Amino acid sequence: MDGYEEELRTEREMKDRFMARHGESPFVAEGVPGFQGLRYFPISRRYLIPAVLERAPAPEEAHLRTNRDGHSVVRYLGDLRFEVDGRALRLRVFHAGEGVGTNAFVPFRDATSGRETYGPGRYLTLELNEEDRYELDFNRAFNPYCAYTDAYECGFPPAENDLPVPIRAGEKVWSAERNPRTPSSLMIARPAASKKPKARTARPAARPAPRPPRRKKR
Repeated sequence: MDGYEEELRTEREMKDRFMARHGESPFVAEGVPGFQGLRYFPISRRYLIPAVLERAPAPEEAHLRTNRDGHSVVRYLGDLRFEVDGRALRLRVFHAGEGVGTNAFVPFRDATSGRETYGPGRYLTLELNEEDRYELDFNRAFNPYCAYTDAYECGFPPAENDLPVPIRAGEKVWSAERNPRTPSSLMIARPAASKKPKARTARPAARPAPRPPRRKKR
């Protein structure tokens, strides 16, 4: 096992400990039963992909539909350009506002959504840099908290972030019983928002557990 795989496995172990024990974990805070560790695809460097950010002329206010039939207000920064299996693709990049610093987030769906992965979509995060060049690490794709419980309000990916290819990397769906095929099917299936208690807001760019220190390159 190389340094990258070891780091990623350690990160996942830390996240499992957070989810199992920490008071801010959705499983602990909302008493969600049955936690036995999150589920992932095998780690693959195939999904560690170079990307370039094409910035918008100026950040624009954007509204992402949420699982509570509301809207999350974010800032659209631009589009990431990259390739998967020789196919040119794009993903829109957003900033969640004060409190997340230079962290941006990328909500996305792909051809596994609603089957192997959470139907309404998964997230990636980026630490913005001046060069606007990144490694998209889909092995670190994670579910929003609303994948585990209805107590949280999470933003859906926009239609522009529906990838026409399967991304078999990162976190899998938590439960087949909690896996609507699409954001729209989630909205149809859920009870009316007026009958539910006020949702917690999960910041999309916030990480649910700290990463282990990165190894120095030799």
